Amino acid sequence: EVHKLNQQLEEKNGEIQQMINQPPYEKEREILRLQKTLAEKEKAQATSDVLCRSLTDETHQLQRKLASTAEMCQHLAKCLEEKQRKEKQNSDDQIPTERSNQVFLQLLESSLQALVCNLQDENRMLKQKVAHV
Repeated sequence: EVHKLNQQLEEKNGEIQQMINQPPYEKEREILRLQKTLAEKEKAQATSDVLCRSLTDETHQLQRKLASTAEMCQHLAKCLEEKQRKEKQNSDDQIPTERSNQVFLQLLESSLQALVCNLQDENRMLKQKVAHV
């Protein structure tokens, strides 16, 4: 390990000596190249920071949307339960009520499936953006 480190140190010293022995115009050219590289990396970092902030904001927005959707679903489920209780009390109209409950459940299920699909698509897009960043 020490031998490896000494060898690396010698290589770095050799690079430093080469830089010192270069003519001034080559040193200036190297400095300019390094400054340009630094500026590009700073720009890339700034872009990355903006994208990360944007993704974070979008994630929070999606979490709020999901929470409100879950709350709405719970509310609809409670309404359905109340409606079923009321309809059980009125046994005269039980058969048409069961049909309307089935229709309501199908509508609820299809809307939930649509919401899940939308959220999955948005999640996939976020993952792609994160991978890109």
